[in-house]
Amino acid sequence: MAPSAPDGLSIAQWRAQVESMKAAVARLQPSQTTREPDDSDWDDDDIDSAYEPRSSPRDVWDFISDDELADIPFDSEDAPDGVDGGPAEMAHGLRWLAARCVEVSSRRSGLDPDALQSQVLDILNASRPEDEIQSSLTDLVGFDDLDFVIDLLSHRPEIVAAVAAERVRNEATGSELRLLTKAQREEALRRRDLEHKSTPLAAARAKEEEYPHVYKTFSAGNTLNFAGKRYALPVGSVRKEFEKYEEYSVPAGKVGTLGVGRKLAQIADLDGLCRNTFRGYTALNRMQSLVYPIAYKTSENMLICAPTGAGKTDAAMLTILHTISQYLTPNPMEDHHATDFAVRADEFKIVYVAPMKALAAEITDKLGKRLAWLGIRCREFTGDMHLTKSEIVQTQIIVTTPEKWDVVTRKGTGDTELVQKVRLLIIDEVHMLHDERGAVLESLVARTQRQVESTQSLIRIVGLSATLPNYIDVADFLGVNRRAGLFYFDASFRPVPLEQHFIGVKGKPGSKQSRENIDEVAFEKVREMLELDHQVMVFVHSRRDTQATAKMLYEKAIDQACVGLFDPSGHPRFESAMRDIKSTKAREIRDLVPKGIGIHHAGMARSDRNLMERLFAEGVLKVLCCTATLAWGVNLPAAAVVIKGTQVYSAADGKFVDLGILDVLQIFGRAGRPQFEDVGIGMICTTQDKLSHYLTAVTDQLPIESRFSAKLVDNLNAEIALGTVTSIAEAVKWIGYSYLFVRMKRNPMAYGIDWKEYDDDRALILRRRRLAIDAAKQLVQSQMIIFNENTEELRSKDIGRIASQFYIQQTSIQIFNTMMSPQSTEEDILKMIAMSGEFDNIQSRNSETNELLAMKENRNFVPYNISGGIDLPQTKTNILLQAYISRGQPEDFALTNDLNYVAQQAGRICRALFMISLTRRWGYQCLVLLTMAKSIERRIWAFQHPFHQFDLPKPVLNNLDAKDALNIESMRDMESAEIGSLVNNHRMGGKIYKLLGNFPTLSVDAEIAPLNRDVLRIKLYITPDFRWNDQMHGISESYYIWVENSETSEIYHHEFFLLSRRKLHDDHELNFTIPLADPLPDQIYVRAVSDRWLGAETVTAVSFQHLIRPDTESVYTDLLDLQPLPISALKNSALEDIYAQRFQFFNPMQTQVFHTLYHTAANALLGSPTGSGKTVAAELAMWWAFRERPGSKVVYIAPMKALVRERVKDWGARLAKPLGLRLVELTGDNTPDTRTIQDADIIITTPEKWDGISRSWQTRSYVRKVSLVIIDEIHLLAGDRGPILEIIVSRMNYIASSTDNAVRLLGMSTACANASDLGNWLGVKEGLFNFRHSVRPVPLELYIDGFPEVRGFCPLMQSMNRPTFLAILNHSPEKPVIVFVPSRRQTRLTAKDLINLCGMEDHPRRFLSMDEGDLQLNLSRVKDEALKEAISFGIGLHHAGLVESDRQLAEELFLNNKIQILVATSTLAWGVNLPAHLVVVKGTQYYDAKIEGYKDMDLTDVLQMLGRAGRPQFDNTGVARILTQDSKKDFYKHFLHTGFPVESSLHTVLDNHLGAEICAETVLTKQDALDYLTWTFFFRRLHKNPSYYGLEISVEEHNSTAAQQIANDFMIEMVETSLAELAESKCVEVYPNGDVDPTPMGKIMSYYYLSHKTIRQLVGNAKPKASFVDVLSWMCRATEYDELPVRHNEDLINAELSRNLPFPGTIFELPMWDPHVKAFLLLQAHMSRIELPITDYVGDQTSVLDQAIRIIQAAIDVLTEMGHLSSTLEFIKLLQSIKSARWPTEPPLSILPGISEKTNNKLTLQEMSRSRGSLQALQKLARDLSLGPGAQTNRFLKAAAAIPNVHVSAVDLKTTSLTVNLKRLNPVTEREARIYAPLFPKPQTEGWFVVVADIARDEIAAIKRVGWSAHGGKAIQVGSRPTARAVIKLPEASGKRKLDVLVLSDGYIGLQYTLPGIEIPDAPQVDDGAKKGDPRSQGQGGEAGSGSSGVAVS
Repeated sequence: MAPSAPDGLSIAQWRAQVESMKAAVARLQPSQTTREPDDSDWDDDDIDSAYEPRSSPRDVWDFISDDELADIPFDSEDAPDGVDGGPAEMAHGLRWLAARCVEVSSRRSGLDPDALQSQVLDILNASRPEDEIQSSLTDLVGFDDLDFVIDLLSHRPEIVAAVAAERVRNEATGSELRLLTKAQREEALRRRDLEHKSTPLAAARAKEEEYPHVYKTFSAGNTLNFAGKRYALPVGSVRKEFEKYEEYSVPAGKVGTLGVGRKLAQIADLDGLCRNTFRGYTALNRMQSLVYPIAYKTSENMLICAPTGAGKTDAAMLTILHTISQYLTPNPMEDHHATDFAVRADEFKIVYVAPMKALAAEITDKLGKRLAWLGIRCREFTGDMHLTKSEIVQTQIIVTTPEKWDVVTRKGTGDTELVQKVRLLIIDEVHMLHDERGAVLESLVARTQRQVESTQSLIRIVGLSATLPNYIDVADFLGVNRRAGLFYFDASFRPVPLEQHFIGVKGKPGSKQSRENIDEVAFEKVREMLELDHQVMVFVHSRRDTQATAKMLYEKAIDQACVGLFDPSGHPRFESAMRDIKSTKAREIRDLVPKGIGIHHAGMARSDRNLMERLFAEGVLKVLCCTATLAWGVNLPAAAVVIKGTQVYSAADGKFVDLGILDVLQIFGRAGRPQFEDVGIGMICTTQDKLSHYLTAVTDQLPIESRFSAKLVDNLNAEIALGTVTSIAEAVKWIGYSYLFVRMKRNPMAYGIDWKEYDDDRALILRRRRLAIDAAKQLVQSQMIIFNENTEELRSKDIGRIASQFYIQQTSIQIFNTMMSPQSTEEDILKMIAMSGEFDNIQSRNSETNELLAMKENRNFVPYNISGGIDLPQTKTNILLQAYISRGQPEDFALTNDLNYVAQQAGRICRALFMISLTRRWGYQCLVLLTMAKSIERRIWAFQHPFHQFDLPKPVLNNLDAKDALNIESMRDMESAEIGSLVNNHRMGGKIYKLLGNFPTLSVDAEIAPLNRDVLRIKLYITPDFRWNDQMHGISESYYIWVENSETSEIYHHEFFLLSRRKLHDDHELNFTIPLADPLPDQIYVRAVSDRWLGAETVTAVSFQHLIRPDTESVYTDLLDLQPLPISALKNSALEDIYAQRFQFFNPMQTQVFHTLYHTAANALLGSPTGSGKTVAAELAMWWAFRERPGSKVVYIAPMKALVRERVKDWGARLAKPLGLRLVELTGDNTPDTRTIQDADIIITTPEKWDGISRSWQTRSYVRKVSLVIIDEIHLLAGDRGPILEIIVSRMNYIASSTDNAVRLLGMSTACANASDLGNWLGVKEGLFNFRHSVRPVPLELYIDGFPEVRGFCPLMQSMNRPTFLAILNHSPEKPVIVFVPSRRQTRLTAKDLINLCGMEDHPRRFLSMDEGDLQLNLSRVKDEALKEAISFGIGLHHAGLVESDRQLAEELFLNNKIQILVATSTLAWGVNLPAHLVVVKGTQYYDAKIEGYKDMDLTDVLQMLGRAGRPQFDNTGVARILTQDSKKDFYKHFLHTGFPVESSLHTVLDNHLGAEICAETVLTKQDALDYLTWTFFFRRLHKNPSYYGLEISVEEHNSTAAQQIANDFMIEMVETSLAELAESKCVEVYPNGDVDPTPMGKIMSYYYLSHKTIRQLVGNAKPKASFVDVLSWMCRATEYDELPVRHNEDLINAELSRNLPFPGTIFELPMWDPHVKAFLLLQAHMSRIELPITDYVGDQTSVLDQAIRIIQAAIDVLTEMGHLSSTLEFIKLLQSIKSARWPTEPPLSILPGISEKTNNKLTLQEMSRSRGSLQALQKLARDLSLGPGAQTNRFLKAAAAIPNVHVSAVDLKTTSLTVNLKRLNPVTEREARIYAPLFPKPQTEGWFVVVADIARDEIAAIKRVGWSAHGGKAIQVGSRPTARAVIKLPEASGKRKLDVLVLSDGYIGLQYTLPGIEIPDAPQVDDGAKKGDPRSQGQGGEAGSGSSGVAVS
């Protein structure tokens, strides 16, 4: 009977049911989710998984349970006819197997029954030993199903037979079974599906894709089969069995031959670069010739896999040469024969990453020698070999280890210079990826690839590796194009084929028997080799073992009487070798070498290692016992290598592990020397159980996997700290660049990803997210980052940054977080360092116990107690660390290694701990930690005398230690003899005395000034207390300086201070603020601790005894809730019309101040935030002035030219035109004549200009007509220009009181903290309005971001670029943004980085809102290259270095929203009213040349920038972000909310202002000077905040009469000091009775608005007969040039300029970074007409020229005063040269267009204008000068016609005066008679110096400056012939005399008229004339120093 069907159905019924179910299934809608296989090459796995059954049922088998499956009887009628149902029905056939697989997989999730079945069959089919199959099956199935494994093994033959029969049956019939098992059915479907696919795909699937540069011979055993099928061992392999071991021998392969049609690349055929580099080669080898076209001729990324010894280093050299060739002139690719090249060495860097230090040294040597002929420097940069910054700059090729390069690139900022110039990254031994250290390589490559993407710069990556099976994965990871840069060379490319022997030694692994057998076998093999006369290397796995093995070999040789084989004495070099070994300290080397055996390991001295290598290479040594480092690091081949044992101690795992396959391959690579042997022999002796492992691994090779996930946490932290990963999304992207990602996709199972997960998420995004989030959470737990789980934003914290920078593991940070405390002692710190994760792997070995215990007990070795057993890693670490500092040396070999490892790590960890406690502000802890770090570095304890750091004799040091209180300070007070007797060694006394002088301590003086009650400003003056010694100090010494609370030791502020040798004698100032909180400590400590020297620290106590904290008296006006006033309240239709165009109602603030300003005469102070509408308020006061005081003038003073310009532009168009008001601008750039000023209604000016004008208020009526002075930004009183504002206000008040004409004052500022003081000083009563910062028309959201102190300004700025970009995306993705940066250079760099960051986004031009045509049109208008690039990405630049048109274009595009971002310097905040939605203040410091360092911006600048945030008409809120250093964060938080107290700085520059008042005769006595001071703001603040001004009053006396008296004395002393200074400069004369008189010099100073120090300097230098360079250098020394900015690295530009100019800058004997030197160079460059190197210099040159005119004019007056004629004329010549921009030695005609300075025509300008005045004559001259016809000639004719031809006559000669008349004979051709001076920045008018002198005696009698006068006082018209007349008063003299009259042009070179020998009549009567040299007698000049020559009065 047929077996019963399930549930009692007959088979037929059951079949019918099945059929109907099938039909039902067929009717179901098929799934839509069919996958499109992409073009990429799929793995087999990929294709399989694409056709995996989905979860929805599609098949009858999906409806049948697995249990039912087992019960279905398949009877034989199901089988095709003619084939019986035989073997498959066997008890243990396929059906049984399928059922058992279903059963097993149901118990284990994630295991597919079919996959399990096919894997089981694969294992059973494999021809492997029984035990191996057993372990494979157990691994697959697990231990829970061992019975299944036993069944499988016991029935293996049946199962295998069943499979074979099944295959035969299928093939025989060619048809399918009618009813299939589930697996068969799926297989059939899959097969059919594939057949229907296009045929090419089927073909491609048949074999893996072939790539053009993969060179494999497909011999059996040579290729790994990906499906896991194993080939047999190569043909000819032999297995032998011996008593003690079994041995497999694999014969050597054939040597490869050249492919058909290929030939080697001959060196002679290559270009000059290759020929010179490969000197001595005739041709490249086979492998290199194949690589050459890609390596040398393209920039493709490459992966070169080739066997060891195939010549990979030379292949790498080709890629290096390709990179270098791009920076050569001529280019070797183009000029094939050139051999002499110039290298642009500073434009590129090449980094070669080698896996070991030993290898790095070899590579450095090799590359350095090869490329020396090009002058290319190659240096090693590893843990042992540190490079300084300057060395890095000079080096082109840096050879480094992965860890070191990781550290360098992690800083991201510090070494950007280096990282950004890298053009080629070579990674040697890429197969290290599978090693512990592989994670470092992954993070390096990922970082480099992301850098390439973000900066769009090309960094070529070249990987070199041994042959590895999954080379395609590694190529994908390196970003290699598989069809171009992927090279794979198989073993046939080995120069010497390799014969391999695998020996498995019998005996239980690890037993004594086993070890002895290994020794025995190793000896036997060595003997065999020596008998064949081969040299042998025996590789062992510990340093100690090298010695032991060497001894063992020798002993066994004695036992077996074959010592002769080892004996080296017959070698010709033996004698010299014996001499060499005498020098070595190592006893074992001296013992072994004579026996013919050498040892080699990394623990030996480098000299010993080199000796061993040399002796082996020469053949003296027959046997070398070495560790694996030799195989990696040194290219030293031998005929045979023996690996003795495969158990290696891993410090990381703390146990023995198997020797890695890569090590085996590397060691085998050393077998065979190409020049001597045809075959190399490699032997590996292992235990029998490991034999098959090594046999399969070396012949099959397993794919290498990634080790990245283990180190993911630390690497993620590094990227977050670097700022390259700021969110989880970016972290996911970053993991996508790793090898881990490549392998996870290729082999998901190995990484715990089951097929289902992989199928749902092919890009593994979720898996990567999970990895990133888990890592981030771990980092959060250790307080290393901030992770916002909602926005998924990641931000680094200080600890995370420190961990990244110092390479500290996250596990260690976790320990530090729990163990650190503010008061830890040295003992606690040592314990904490020992606990850190870096030392977990330090294991305690039994053999070391005794020595460690002895150390622990010895107080000389271990001074601090250690708790815990000796077997704990922490205890051992602690003992070793203390022993290291105590300079102890362990006897045990392994201990020495551990000691060095501990010391290396501990130094780094201790530095990190120091940085952590610095960020936590723990003062005591910082000191202890910094000292400990230095102790580790110097190996000296803090309790020892600091002189242990020097090389002094031991007894001397003991004597120093014995004296208790003997510190450096007390020793410095001693004489050398005293010190000598102290240490009982008189000779050393002198040496120690000298060392004391060199010991680098600092002395620190502190000044404190309270800004308000809660903030104290501290100024530190730092003076080096030592003599610089280059050997000791190098080029710089570094210090940590911190201020701490004396009671709690909390750090208020800390700075890293670098003292460079160059600036040793400069003034060093540090400025910062600290918070004050109650209760105040009695004092604070300022500590200066050396970063390198123990004992070099000083503490300065700053007492708070005299500290008076000013009351914070913020008087704020509340904004009242008033009805806004309509503009009709003005009751003036003309004004209403003006305002109606902009608004109908005044805003709330304007409404509140309206009455006071518009209807009363009260002085007012209006404080309100930028952008709140203060300008309209100022206009209200102006309308009051014009209404109530018609005919009077309004003066508007703005502190910057930019503000003046903005105001002129705005008021000129908006108010002046419609109302018919006359408006005039008065600045250095723009000085109209007196008449224009007199006619003006509104004068808009800068403080300096108004100060200069109002100084002579008695003579200038228009100054007295002023009724209203508006001072904008009056809070700038505290700034550099504050004193001038103070003087102006005081002077206007003084004028008002003198003339009874009240002057109304209106001060406008941002909200300030001491408004009432300002108000009192301005005389404000009811008009005080001080609104808070919140009173803005658009509310402001303010964020302040702190950044860690990075050493260096540019790195700090760079670290802010990404946050800036994120802030833009976050706050203002669409709306306009202004980014303020501190310097012009930063505008370019910031824009560049923003562009790069855009490049990484999906939409790189997101900030641009114009179409291509519009963009091109605008770009064509741009002059500046950087701006061009920026605008094309929607970013504008704005700074004073751009030409006006570029600035305007940037403003215009930004205003019209065509570009979204404007990167600008702070000037934009003041000068241009361009609001934006978001303002980013990127950095709050700027470079100040005076202090040659970075200074904080004024708070007012920052407020002004913030004022630009928020656009009233578009935004409801504005956003501002301030990015600053962490230490400044609290300062900004405090003051941006409370407002900044305004202080005076008048006391710093009192002398100049006092001098001006004395000359104006408002101050005639010392008492006047004191009274004058009482008018100032300084006087008010001196009483309020005495500590700020350095006035010491004790807290009890404050506000008492005694305090008044002290303040008065203080002011008297100030006045005395100032007058003494002025008297020294010969500017005033002080009489004993207290009277003060101005001198002529003083008047010159005041008139030209110069500093008295400039006058002092001129008077001091003046001498007769000065040369041109003398007067030029005197002029450049003027104090006015102190302020000339010298930016970073400009000293280098100056040095370059200096070399190319007639007079070098060195004649000043000042450094190149001095502003006076720069002025000297810029003036020469102007006269030489050379193009300046950078745009910044153009602006600087303009300002130098600007000041030059007034300094020269003053100098002319001073020299006249002193009577030196020749020197005066030299100065006039200088003035002419500067205006004409030519040297006086050049032909005068060269000032005209088209004529070069090399012309031979020596015609003077005078001769030309006189004799060739007519047009014809000039045209003839043009032809003579060979000027071409056309535009050039026309320009020449126009300019030549402008040169004046003058008739000079002297008339009216009297004894005391004479009159000189000038008449212009040719007509004026330019308006206002301007001169032709196209290169001078401002237009100049013709002016003349009339000099009366005695030329013969070189004496000058008088000088007068005259200009043309037109009739009727009108301007000089074009075409007129004006005249001028000078009446010159002569000094008295008796008798007749002859004088010469010279008339010299002030602008044209050499244009001079002389009236020689004029006789002056004698007269008895002498009338007293004006003092010569009084500038007021020299014609009524225009504005002083404006460069105009004024109008003469006849």
